[in-house]
Amino acid sequence: MRVMLAAAFAACLLAASSAEAYQPAPPDEAQLQEHGHYRNRDGDEVHSPAHTKDGRVPDGASAKCRDGSYSFSRHRSGTCSHHGGVAEWE
Repeated sequence: MRVMLAAAFAACLLAASSAEAYQPAPPDEAQLQEHGHYRNRDGDEVHSPAHTKDGRVPDGASAKCRDGSYSFSRHRSGTCSHHGGVAEWE
């Protein structure tokens, strides 16, 4: 029983640390029309929603907003706020 509990605890620690360690690739600024940034609730600097020059999905995009811009949000809450909401998740 102790071995099973220890294994479950270790699995939870691994899952939590890998979730926190994930950092999406930053977008290539040359592909984007807008270049703003904001600080998210974790204190990380994140690229603001932006339109691409060629219409393709940029690296690091998490969602496409209803106004055609792409969001780089790391949390679902508030994604595409002031951009018409989420059209689709990437």
